[in-house]
Amino acid sequence: MDYRKLGPSGAVVTAYCLGTMTFGAEADEAASHRLLDDYFAWGGNFIDTADVYSAGKSEEIIGRWLKARPTEARQAVVATKGRFPMGKGPNDIGLSRRHLGQALDDSLRRLGIDHIDLYQMHAWDALTPIEETLRFLDDAVRAGKIGYYGFSNYVGWHIAKAAEIAKARGYTRPVTLQPQYNLLARDIELEIVDACLDAGMGLLPWSPLGGGWLTGKYKRDETPTGATRLGENPNRGSESYAARNAQERTWAIIDTVEEIAKARGVSMAQVALAWTAARPAVTSVILGARTSAQLADNLGAAELTLTDAETQRLNEVSAPQSAAYPYGEGGRNQRHRKIEGGR
Repeated sequence: MDYRKLGPSGAVVTAYCLGTMTFGAEADEAASHRLLDDYFAWGGNFIDTADVYSAGKSEEIIGRWLKARPTEARQAVVATKGRFPMGKGPNDIGLSRRHLGQALDDSLRRLGIDHIDLYQMHAWDALTPIEETLRFLDDAVRAGKIGYYGFSNYVGWHIAKAAEIAKARGYTRPVTLQPQYNLLARDIELEIVDACLDAGMGLLPWSPLGGGWLTGKYKRDETPTGATRLGENPNRGSESYAARNAQERTWAIIDTVEEIAKARGVSMAQVALAWTAARPAVTSVILGARTSAQLADNLGAAELTLTDAETQRLNEVSAPQSAAYPYGEGGRNQRHRKIEGGR
């Protein structure tokens, strides 16, 4: 079992977190409770949800599970999020004190608890002053409603601004960022990872399997069908089958993952997850399994440590596509290189 600190905090979580976006939608309550049972039987202790997941049903399902299992509930580190609309009124959205106050109380009620371990801002809100959001979060910590707070889907300057304002005002500081991060989507390495490292924040990657692409379920020039994410909707935005299928980089990455998986006698998912879990600043990788079989396979990644040579192969084939200076290799060297005796 690999335990890690929740960012710079003293709280400890397992390296793999159970994501619950499917609860109440793709997984009914019975299936959701089986996933929670299986995850905690494995030794996990970290649950991630959000108020908008299945319009609050995910939180309610988790809440009933926590109530029925007091021993597991005592060990559980519960994370949820607020920001997106949970009603039709003008104040039913955003990161204002008005909306977050109601959203937090509603999440506590649905979860059936009086304290949320990690409360995350689900996305940036350009209309609300960041000082207002941070003051609310500091007040929520002081009131005992939340233990820590973090962000999700923020870019580099959002993170830097929020962290510095919290520090300057003496507010409780953020501990985590939840970004999309996997072998197919490494753009956060251009700036966001550095911003988190500078602020002392841990990463909680979502979509570590690239929407299923890194499991090997999709084939070149064969439009997905059936009960898969892309089979149900093959044209979902930038992650559409056509968009990714057209990139040679996609298939080079998948082929490399498959070669390593076959050589090690493990699944492709385990290789992709082990790579993500070992990246700098990563605290816990969020697993979005639909079934107990998927979860069991994903959790097998905890037993896999990639060799330096395997990691290097994956790093090279999945390197973020070239970006203009100060990004790219030269910029990365300047940002990370230890400087001795001058510039």
